[in-house]
Amino acid sequence: MARFDDPFDTPGATEAPTLPDAAWAEVLQAVDKTYQELVAYQEELEARNAELDAMRRFMGSVFSSVSDLVLVVDRDGAIEEASGSVLEELGAGGVGASLSDLVCPKNWAEVETHLRAAIDARVTGRIEADFLARGAPAPFDLSIAPRIGDRGRTRGAVITGRPLGELRRAYSELEASHRQLKEAQLHLVRNEKLASLGRLLAGVAHELNNPISFVYANAHAMEKSAAKLETYFDAVQRGEDRATLVALRDTLKLDRAMERLRTALDGARDGSERVRDIVEDLRRLSADGQGEMSVFDLVWTTEAAINWVARGVKSMPKIIRHGPERLDTFGRKGHIQQVMMNLIQNAADAVDGTDAPVIDVTYGTEDGMAFVRVEDNGPGVPDDLQAAVFDAFFTTKEVGKGTGLGLPISHKIAEEHGGDLRLAQHTGRGARFTLTLPLERGA
Repeated sequence: MARFDDPFDTPGATEAPTLPDAAWAEVLQAVDKTYQELVAYQEELEARNAELDAMRRFMGSVFSSVSDLVLVVDRDGAIEEASGSVLEELGAGGVGASLSDLVCPKNWAEVETHLRAAIDARVTGRIEADFLARGAPAPFDLSIAPRIGDRGRTRGAVITGRPLGELRRAYSELEASHRQLKEAQLHLVRNEKLASLGRLLAGVAHELNNPISFVYANAHAMEKSAAKLETYFDAVQRGEDRATLVALRDTLKLDRAMERLRTALDGARDGSERVRDIVEDLRRLSADGQGEMSVFDLVWTTEAAINWVARGVKSMPKIIRHGPERLDTFGRKGHIQQVMMNLIQNAADAVDGTDAPVIDVTYGTEDGMAFVRVEDNGPGVPDDLQAAVFDAFFTTKEVGKGTGLGLPISHKIAEEHGGDLRLAQHTGRGARFTLTLPLERGA
């Protein structure tokens, strides 16, 4: 019987080859390298798992702290992630709950339609729907967007929503505040109108007082003269002789009474005309400016106004003219002439008593508008009074020389024509008023 001392030692078998030491060293190195790679891979997996856990904790903290509603649902509408507001405001279940359990039944069909559109057609939609907040409806403004996975497949939807209850309450409070502010504004405007009306009435009373008092005094004088005439005519009617009538005429001083009567009539007429002018100014101030408008020459109209003013002043200041000889504009020529008469008259009054009084009148066009500028070398308008020059009955002239209605009326006329009248700020001496008017109809 044969003996086998080695398991590989079989009859007829050859001996196993013996590996050299270098080969064994290579095998050990390969095993060691593979082990090191496995260890590194394991460390990388552990690091990735740690990062993933940290990311999950971070996303969880974000979801729990988000005040707006955020829901991540799968393709069947089951909630996978939810913000903390879902639990706090809605009192709903978290992961695993169905979206249909959170939405009011009356809104579910519409929400489901948008949900299917986001999942199947990848269409983002917006909708207002009521959620069940602890059994009571809570309105939300929802945005339903598709949720795309790593492979480009739609995995569900992301629903974000902002509660409308607070917004609506804030809007209601804002509306209430707006109403209060509007009421306060109307109250201030009403007070300002009353104050303006008070100033207007005070100015009217002041302006009418002098001519009415003048008329009253002259009426009293006429009454006395009329009484003397009645006495004389009674004597004539009784058939008194000539000597008696002559004596009576001398006693009653009828010649002086007739003179006083004529003077009283003239004074009453002047006072009445003054009242008429004030009333006319008031009517013009409140008028709507209706009348025929046409193209006219602003230069010619201003020159006519200068001539009218020159007839009424003792000494007309020197007029220096600048600009074209003709400047056509559009409006009511009579009204504009009134404005220019007022500006020229004010300038003439301002330079009265000034050495070498001069009024500069400049015509031109600017920004599609015609303008005429009236500038004098008088004392000018003090800074603290410039804001009031267009207020009704505001005047720096002496009593009886101005009503304080000229500039307000002129300003109103300029606005009615689509233009403007302003007191220009400048560094020179005197006042500078500029009237602008449209160059043509509809400008």
